Amino acid sequence: MTAYALTDSWTMTRRELARWARQPVQLVVNLVFPVMLLLMFGYLIGGGRGVSGEYRDYLIPGMLALTMAFGLEGTMIAVTQDLNKGVIDRFRSMPMANGAVLVGRSAADMLQSALALLVLIGVGAALGWRPGGGPAALLGAMGLLLLFRFAMLWIGIHLALVAGKPEMVQAVQILVWPVGFLSNALALPDTMPGWLGTVVEWNPMSHTATAVRDLFDTPGAESGHLWAAVVWPLALLAVFFPLAVRRFGRLSR
Repeated sequence: MTAYALTDSWTMTRRELARWARQPVQLVVNLVFPVMLLLMFGYLIGGGRGVSGEYRDYLIPGMLALTMAFGLEGTMIAVTQDLNKGVIDRFRSMPMANGAVLVGRSAADMLQSALALLVLIGVGAALGWRPGGGPAALLGAMGLLLLFRFAMLWIGIHLALVAGKPEMVQAVQILVWPVGFLSNALALPDTMPGWLGTVVEWNPMSHTATAVRDLFDTPGAESGHLWAAVVWPLALLAVFFPLAVRRFGRLSR
């Protein structure tokens, strides 16, 4: 049964990857957008109040985490378009594992997210960023970032199934922005008002960004956040993965 579900999921993943060939502009935009944010915050807007050392070294790990929170609308829109075009109904009429469509879509998104991380790390290196920790730290940081992305992705898939229509995704996507900007990705919580700093420190993305900074030994690094950077995404997955699959299973045939 597991092999059957994996085969169906891989088939759906290849379907999503085929969209990349047909819509390369969307893929390029998704890769370029975080680079633009990095350059904008690093050189145009500036910042770094209270950061010891180069602000660039503090900013890039935060931007890596921020990239994992943003860009969910592509997956959300694809899910709602399939719903409204009747594609999901056709798939559900086939002998296919329940949820394989969603797993395939999430797998394609994760491949794109990994590519986005590599592009952003490459741009950071071109700008002179040199993270510490070596290859092991790099792999560990990417694992934490992709785990956070996977959790955010299933939240987005569930919200897309609830929204039901592509035009509603824009309104739902706005909810992601507070998660991204109410974090320590761009600024230290110590420089914020007390209540706001508390909110920022509780943000799951802040734990991921801090753990990544700790692995890279960059400004803003604090030990003890690794466990939270793992537990928070797993807790979110434990809630939203079954919710999304159950919602998908209850769709009318």
